[in-house]
Amino acid sequence: MAKKDFHISEKYNFRHALIESRRKSRIGSKIFHDLCAMEVAIIGGGAAGFFAAISCAETHPEAKVFILERGNSTLQKVKVSGGGRCNVTHACFDARELVRNYPRGSRELLGPFMRFGPTQTIEWFAARGVRLKTEEDGRMFPVTDDSQTIIDCLARAAARAGVRVETSVRVEGLSRSGDRWQIQTAAGNRAADAVIVTTGSNERVWAWLAALGHRIVPPAPSLFTFNTKDIRLRDLSGVSAPAVTLTIPALKLTASGPLLITHWGLSGPAVLRLSAWGARQLQDCGYAFELTINWTGMRPADALEILKSVKQESARKTLRAHALFELPTRLWQNLCEAANVLPELRWADANTKTLQRLAEELAAGRWTINGKSTFKEEFVTAGGVDLKEIDFKTFASKIQPNLYLAGEVLDVDALTGGFNFQAAWTGGWIAGRLGG
Repeated sequence: MAKKDFHISEKYNFRHALIESRRKSRIGSKIFHDLCAMEVAIIGGGAAGFFAAISCAETHPEAKVFILERGNSTLQKVKVSGGGRCNVTHACFDARELVRNYPRGSRELLGPFMRFGPTQTIEWFAARGVRLKTEEDGRMFPVTDDSQTIIDCLARAAARAGVRVETSVRVEGLSRSGDRWQIQTAAGNRAADAVIVTTGSNERVWAWLAALGHRIVPPAPSLFTFNTKDIRLRDLSGVSAPAVTLTIPALKLTASGPLLITHWGLSGPAVLRLSAWGARQLQDCGYAFELTINWTGMRPADALEILKSVKQESARKTLRAHALFELPTRLWQNLCEAANVLPELRWADANTKTLQRLAEELAAGRWTINGKSTFKEEFVTAGGVDLKEIDFKTFASKIQPNLYLAGEVLDVDALTGGFNFQAAWTGGWIAGRLGG
């Protein structure tokens, strides 16, 4: 306790000396204010909030920086991310490639990622004792495979920088009083010179930001799986295909990648990409649409030619016995059944009409989707503060002075794989510098 008191006293003496210095030498008011009197509130104790607080406290060491978190604990999304391992970022070090993983915000994030991207994120954590590892798909995790490692690192860095963390503080509104901010909470008003909002997707927060003049893009779920009861998926839960192309013809949306069959329908990277880019359109159609699946990676006509070649080479074998196009055997058999290929049919006896039906099923099969499900622990939402109202050099509001916004409170979202966290680290780091 004595050590803490000494620190506070020492800070007070430093500020007192600056007051005297200003009086005697007429230091510019902005410099004086920045060093001595600035109070900065970060609303939201998640990934972007902690990064903003740490960045601010380290950049402006004499500022009073505090986090206001409505929950009884902080960094909860960090805790559950990646199945409890925390997918910190992605090994994509070219900003121009990186932004392709952001359905909303790709153009605006290019400059920020050039300043603070995955390379800087890796270095930031390494400098604080946390090493990251890269998995085959590019996702990066702490070498401990434990999200608590990231939580502890952020908590230590915040404490070392002098950030005060307050939990169970529900912010109910934000307003201007002169050149300062008034933060309304259930326990009374709090004042701050600058406010950084990092609350994530929160309609209550969006409401009071709208009252301040910001336009809010209506929210829509992103990163979800597709529900279907199609009989072709019977007994296939857990089966995956390495490379498929999904198309929603009515919406002119296409995505490719691995696909996973679940007990409720379809999941995997290809589905998640399609759900992310089609978030608003799929919401508008009530998640009921026709989906085309190409399991082969080629046109139906080309798939037909492959089938004709196999007919010549494997005439005595039955069609269902051996899967083609690297498909799992059970999936291949179900697709053959859907194309009316009888179990005992040999390749030699398959006529052109049968092969055409099979080629169409394999390369352009039609599926009815009738709903969505949340993907694991991902809680990503499209929508938020209109990006046109943010200066992405500083993440400052163009509507209100000394107001900064970072993370998913903005109309920014990304694919799964560490990209959403990278946007949080980047936005928090830049916003916390307060234009510096």
